Amino acid sequence: MVDEVARAEVLAFRAHAQQLDGAAIAPGGAAVLDFGVQDTGPDGGRWALAIRGAGATAGPVPGPGGGGGELATVWTLRGAPHLHRREDLPTVAAATAPYSEADAAKRIFDAARPLRAAGISPLAALDSVAAAMRGLVTGPMAKGEVSARLAELMGPPYLRFCRPCQATHLYEQPFRLAALRAGLELVPGTSPPVLRPIPGLTPAATVPARFDVIRGYLRFLGPAAPKQVAEFLDAPVKEIRARWPADAVEVCVEGEARWILAEDRDRLGHGAVTATRLLGPYDLFLQARDRALLVGDQARAKALWPVLGRPGAVLVGGEVAGLWRPRQTAGKLRLNLTMWRPLTQALRASIDAQAERLAAFRQVRLVGVEAVD
Repeated sequence: MVDEVARAEVLAFRAHAQQLDGAAIAPGGAAVLDFGVQDTGPDGGRWALAIRGAGATAGPVPGPGGGGGELATVWTLRGAPHLHRREDLPTVAAATAPYSEADAAKRIFDAARPLRAAGISPLAALDSVAAAMRGLVTGPMAKGEVSARLAELMGPPYLRFCRPCQATHLYEQPFRLAALRAGLELVPGTSPPVLRPIPGLTPAATVPARFDVIRGYLRFLGPAAPKQVAEFLDAPVKEIRARWPADAVEVCVEGEARWILAEDRDRLGHGAVTATRLLGPYDLFLQARDRALLVGDQARAKALWPVLGRPGAVLVGGEVAGLWRPRQTAGKLRLNLTMWRPLTQALRASIDAQAERLAAFRQVRLVGVEAVD
């Protein structure tokens, strides 16, 4: 008989698994670094680590000319920048690579059609772009310069005319997904991005279970179904089902079949989360592909996940309780709140404390936290 799992149990499981429950952890010890921490926006990966208790790991980013550091930023899942432990990069390179030609074609989106029309397989295309990048980027180089040089080297099937740029350059996803294959990382704190070589990087021959991305989704965002994992990875559902963990246990969440790793089954229902956190717009907790489970109201979901300009989320006791947007000028930070529950004195105090934490992280002064409609 398949066990029924309540929505509250799922959200509490995810919050505990992602270490959003208030316990301090050692620098570099954040479990989510096994999976990758998306580093998008000013309150990106390092803020995500800070609110999980990895304070020393999550300080201000080193300058563009700084050393390697404990963490590295690389383009991995969905072509998004993610933080990983530098020592894990060989495994990460292997774990996040496409599983097959079909998977690679799905991940590079519209770039696959002209390549296939020219008789070039998607995986071969990624290898060709990676080889060209490896030869070009021998030191720090801005993304725009790399793109312009690649456009001179690669043939027409690899290129497209970009209307916003009014220039011809590589399709975006092959560019991003080839970078780690080329042994390149992003220099922290650079916008537009600057790429540089990772000395001696060679992808690992095998991927330990801890770094397997399908298991990672179930570990941090489970219980889940293959379709949700596939959507998260931009991979075909067929490829995910073919690699579905043998030790995944079926449960039922709100009438839908889901799976969780057997080792995590007993952690479902292990108590609520009481901490308040200001999640960044791309925090892993908000990346689950079952958004209706996280936020059931359609209007609220639309406000949390707009097409452009995502806000942060106020997480209270494992539930998204509202939205926050920063307003920063001249070293001063003000937060605007849109709350979805009554702002009691205790809740206000917990949010104020987290706002002070955010201001300290940004190295600015907090001047106000205001509830708005």
